[in-house]
Amino acid sequence: MNGRRTALKRLRALAWSAMAGAAGLRPVEAATAQSRSQDSADEVVDRWFGVRADGKANDREALQKAVDSSVGKTLVITGPSRIDAAGVHLRSRSHVRFVDGASIKLLPHRETNYEILRIWDVQHVVVERPRLDGSKDLNSAKGGEWGMGISIAGSSDVTILSPYTIDCWGDGIYISNSFHGGLPYSSDLRIMNHYASGCRRQGTSIISGKNVLFDHPVWENIAGTPPAAGLDIEPNFNTDVLENIRIVDPVTRDCQIGILVWLAALPGVQDKHVTISIEGHHDEGSRDAAFSVSRLKTEGRVVTGSISSRRPTWVHPKRHAFVNSDWDSAGPRVDVSDSTIIR
Repeated sequence: MNGRRTALKRLRALAWSAMAGAAGLRPVEAATAQSRSQDSADEVVDRWFGVRADGKANDREALQKAVDSSVGKTLVITGPSRIDAAGVHLRSRSHVRFVDGASIKLLPHRETNYEILRIWDVQHVVVERPRLDGSKDLNSAKGGEWGMGISIAGSSDVTILSPYTIDCWGDGIYISNSFHGGLPYSSDLRIMNHYASGCRRQGTSIISGKNVLFDHPVWENIAGTPPAAGLDIEPNFNTDVLENIRIVDPVTRDCQIGILVWLAALPGVQDKHVTISIEGHHDEGSRDAAFSVSRLKTEGRVVTGSISSRRPTWVHPKRHAFVNSDWDSAGPRVDVSDSTIIR
C-alpha cells in the first residue's frame, strides 16, 4: 500500500505541475484548480481498470469502466490510449485528470458521427487537460460533419481546463440542449484555454447554453465542411437558449470564418433574449470574415438582446473583417467597438 500511495502522490504532483505550468493557467484559475486538487481525498488510476495505454490496444471499455468506478473521486489518465468511435460517457461528479503525455486518440474508423468524450445529462463535472485526437486522417468516411471531440448536452456545472482537441471530423467542442430529455439547455459551463486545430467543421459550436464562458481559446486551421468557423454560435430550434455567452480573449487563425453568429432558426413561438459578449478577439487570415453576425428574420416573433465584440484585432482578413448581413433591425443590437483592422 505504501508504494501505491507514493505513486499517487507523484501522479498528483505531476498532474498539478503540468496543468498549472504547461497549460498556462492564470493565478486565480490555478489557485482554484489547485484547491480542488488538494481537496480531492481519493484518486484512482486508469490502469487499475485494465487500461493499457500503449497507443495500440482499444481501451474504450476499460476507460468506461474506470469512469464508472471513479464517481466522486479523481480518475487519473496516465498514458496514450486508443479507443473506437463509440466514445466514453462521463457521469455526474466525474473528475478526470490527464497527466502530461496522456491522451485519447480514435482508432481507424469510418464514422461521420461520434463523441470522444460525452458529457450528456450530467452535473458537477471537472476535466483537466484532456488531449483528444479525432484521427481525421484515419477516417474512411466520405461525408458528414458530426464527429466531436467533446460533446456537452443538457448538462450543468461543467469545468474543462485546457482541453486540446485536434483533427475531429466535426467540432472540437459541441454544446447543446439534451438529446434524451435531460436539462433543456446546458448551463454554467467554464472552458479555459481550449485549443482546437484541424477540425473539419468548427473549433467550437454553441447551439444552446446559458452562462457559458470560454476564456483564452485558440481555434485554428478549421476547414473541410461549412461553415468552417473557429466558433459558430448557431441555434437549431426556437427551443434553444443563448444567454450570458462570454468569449474572453479568443484567437482565431486560418479559419473560413473566425467567429460566426447565425440566428436563422431561433425565432418562433417562444420569445428569446440573446446575450453574447466577445472581448479582445484576435483573428488572423480568416478567408471569408473575421466576425460575422447574420441571418435573422424575426417575422413578428420576439428576439431581443445584444451581441457585442469589444476591442477586436483583425489581421489580414482575406475578404471581410466584419459582416452583418440579412439582419432584422428588430432583433438583438449588434455592437462592434474599439476595433483594429490590419490589412
